[in-house]
Amino acid sequence: MPKLAANLSMMFQEVPFLDRFAAAAACGFTGVEYLFPYEFPADEIAVRLERHRLTQALFNLPPGDWAKGERGMAALPGRESEFTAGLERALDYARATKCRRLHIMAGLWPEGRDRREGNATYVANLRRAAERAAGQGVTLVIVPINTRDMPG
Repeated sequence: MPKLAANLSMMFQEVPFLDRFAAAAACGFTGVEYLFPYEFPADEIAVRLERHRLTQALFNLPPGDWAKGERGMAALPGRESEFTAGLERALDYARATKCRRLHIMAGLWPEGRDRREGNATYVANLRRAAERAAGQGVTLVIVPINTRDMPG
C-alpha cells in the first residue's frame, strides 16, 4: 500500500505555509513534505506536525541562493563549508520535526567546467554528510534530474 505525502510547497497554496499542515490533515494525508522549511522556526513546524498528527516525510537541505537560480551546493567545489553549515541546519530541523529523510541537492554545474572536479566534491560531501546524518538516524537521498528539464 503506497504512502502518500502532501507536498506543502505545491499544494494548498491558497493558505499561508503554516496553515497548510491543517489543510493536508483535513484532506486525509498523514505525511507531508516541502522544499525548504528555513524561513519558519523548526519548533513551530514541529507544533503543527504534532497538532495534526502528521509525519514529516522529507525536506531539502538549503539550496544556496534559490532566487538567483542555485539548486544545491553538494557538488560545487569551493562551497564545502557552506554545504556543511546547511547540513547542520537541516539536521537541526530534522531533529525538531522528527524527520528521517533529507534530500541533498547537487547544484548546477557551470557549462564548460570539467565535471570530474565536481564529481569528486560531490562524493566527498555525500560521504561526510552520510556519516553525520547516520548518527542522528537520518537517511540522505539524492534525486537524479535529467539535463533537459534542469540544465546543469
